[in-house]
Amino acid sequence: MNLAQIVKKRDWLLVDLPDVVFFQEGPGVRNNQYTTSGVKLLNVANLQDGRIVLDNTDRYISEDEAYGRYQHFLVDEGDLIIASSGIKVEYFDKKMGFVEKHHLPLCLNTSTIRFKSLDNSVLDIRYFMYFLKSNYFKKQLSRLITGSAQLNFGPSHLKKIKVILPDIYTQKRIVSILDKAQELIDKRKAQIEALDQLTQSVFLEMFGDPVANKTWERRPLKDITDVRDGTHDSPKYVPSGYPLVTSKNIKNGKIDLRNVNYISEEDFININKRSKVDIGDIIMPMIGTIGNPIIVDEQPNFAIKNVALIKFNNPCVINIYIKYLLNSHYLDYILNKNKRGGTQKFLSLTDIRNMEIPLPPRDLQAKFSEIVKKVDSQKAILHKSLTELENNFNSLMQRAFKGELFND
Repeated sequence: MNLAQIVKKRDWLLVDLPDVVFFQEGPGVRNNQYTTSGVKLLNVANLQDGRIVLDNTDRYISEDEAYGRYQHFLVDEGDLIIASSGIKVEYFDKKMGFVEKHHLPLCLNTSTIRFKSLDNSVLDIRYFMYFLKSNYFKKQLSRLITGSAQLNFGPSHLKKIKVILPDIYTQKRIVSILDKAQELIDKRKAQIEALDQLTQSVFLEMFGDPVANKTWERRPLKDITDVRDGTHDSPKYVPSGYPLVTSKNIKNGKIDLRNVNYISEEDFININKRSKVDIGDIIMPMIGTIGNPIIVDEQPNFAIKNVALIKFNNPCVINIYIKYLLNSHYLDYILNKNKRGGTQKFLSLTDIRNMEIPLPPRDLQAKFSEIVKKVDSQKAILHKSLTELENNFNSLMQRAFKGELFND
């Protein structure tokens, strides 16, 4: 039976979510309860791309508290965890994951919710995970949460959710089909990541460790490039106009305009008098998530704010070399060297301009650039394939959870 045949079944039920799953919201553990060892606290940051990743945070509570007052918040292997606060609907798919044995012991914290199937013969928890990713669930949630672009929900909202529930055999068939589609996506992403690691490895092999290697002459970045930044003003946003690119719009080596704010033509012209972006320039976030430099490879039709802009007019340096230097651990070295107080990371324009740049021979930079271009051409093919796989997965999801089968 294929997916098209599966979704034609008309004997599916529409049930209240609490009737098929147990769910529990994490407690509000306070900052003064955090410790440096004990039992790990799970939070939103640990939910990445559909998985639980614990090595990016260091929040714990003592074993006394974990196995005492918070014992009933300790999660079990196989629990499904989702983020419930401060995330956008379109990213909700990424902010969930299953607890694995090596994660334990692990305690829920604020803005996280766990789910367990009340009866495994009635509800397959992986089917439920896919249901939470479906448009049918998201539409219900969006109707319940009004007045905010971000998801902030809890048990009171979940109690009002309806779950599409076919028989257990059908659930497992849907899971099997979607798992296979997701596996293909994961493999393609792994191939792309391997190519990224290859170019970084080639960089280190050709130029050495940029922190430790003293072979090359070093010059301030301002002496070999034109370093600027975007506007410091806060122009008025308009419903449509010219995109204003900030750090949040620079993701995965690309400019992402899906969540961009727009400015008027007048503001666009004024900003670009100082910070006009051209093809071949590098732009890089300066505040918050610093780094992730990208080379502008298409005619830009946007302005920038709180983003570094590096222009190339000196034959001794090539933009691809600088991009990979800034994408290496050398930037972390510069950040630590110029570390200031405050909770938000910040790299000033002066810091960037004064950054000492190792300058290998141009022909060596050019050789590296050619290697990168060849690898990038392979990545472009893989990215196209990844897009097709993701579109296929989304199509399967829509066919698996056809909300129009149920009129609520």
